[in-house]
Amino acid sequence: MVTVPGFAAYDLPPFRPRLPVNFAPLAATMECMDAAPKTKRLHLPGLYLREIEDACVELGQPAYRAKQMADWFYGKGVQTFDEMRNLPADFRSRAAQKIDLYRATVEQQLTAADGTMKLLLSLNDGAQIETVAIPEAERLTCCVSSQVGCAMACAFCASGRCGFERNLAPGEIVEQVLHAGRAAGSRITHIVVMGVGEPLANFRAMVKAIRVVNADWALGIAARRITVSSVGFPEAIERLAAEGLQINLAISLHAPNDRIRNQIVPANRKVGIDRLLHAGRHYFARTGREITFEYVLIAGINDGAAAAEELARKLKDYPCTVNVIPCNPVHELGMQPPTDQGVQEFIGVLHHRGIKATVRRPRGVEIAAACGQLRAASVRRAGTETKG
Repeated sequence: MVTVPGFAAYDLPPFRPRLPVNFAPLAATMECMDAAPKTKRLHLPGLYLREIEDACVELGQPAYRAKQMADWFYGKGVQTFDEMRNLPADFRSRAAQKIDLYRATVEQQLTAADGTMKLLLSLNDGAQIETVAIPEAERLTCCVSSQVGCAMACAFCASGRCGFERNLAPGEIVEQVLHAGRAAGSRITHIVVMGVGEPLANFRAMVKAIRVVNADWALGIAARRITVSSVGFPEAIERLAAEGLQINLAISLHAPNDRIRNQIVPANRKVGIDRLLHAGRHYFARTGREITFEYVLIAGINDGAAAAEELARKLKDYPCTVNVIPCNPVHELGMQPPTDQGVQEFIGVLHHRGIKATVRRPRGVEIAAACGQLRAASVRRAGTETKG
């Protein structure tokens, strides 16, 4: 049981669904899917310090070389072993034969007028992923992908348009942060796992990547500056709560009831909002971290005062903030955001009912910064070239 000033204490009873719904661990099924191609070579950004130490010892060096290597790589940002000048030359040569520093290359880089930068990265098996650097005041946020493609098929999102290919390995997730920081010319201060893919369906890789970027010997990004966003797998949310990480959880709610959510978030059909809200309370009880509910506002589908009133009733006395996001117009989907007046009306109802709510405006619209747009365009171009 956790007590946080301003909120009630939660001592949660077991959740008992009113209907005989099969809550199979969907995320666990996807986690067993293929990740990166198997190789005997190690990938430095995907290793814990103890694993780097083991590699150093195996190469005939003392374990302390691992911290020196990590300092060059994360602290100084070198891109080759030859640049690690305080390591013995023969060790650098042998390390380069065993360990990859980078496995992704920047295929395309776009910068919007607001400073948002989007990178299309090609991995060593030819798969492509996206990452975004978002500058705001004194912070630089990196939005990372967790999978190649997405199987969630949310109606408003371009991520699933090209289908799901595979999970990302931990190093492929961490490497996005390094590429984004280098492209922006500054150190990443915040991370949101809100890019392409469902993070909780790639649970072990995602958690390992978070522990690496959080470690003081690596990037040292504070846990409370890291947010994981999920469409909501209750079992995986409860599993994440048990990890002991002080990271933020954002749940992609997007609807006030199951009827609407089933239409725009198909994964909800096997879960249901009530079960999802219970898992969110459990996460708060275990971590003390308030839940953020993301609500992509789509004109004529989940907007309007009636939807806001229903959402407010659903979230009454819930330890949360609602992050209202006018949908990014995506050419392939034909969905549009409400008018500014419509957005303010929705927010106004929530505020009137005592629900904390903010508006997050889309960033980088002119560079297709919404999840999956840049990759989808690349896949379309490749398909056109193949047909030609």
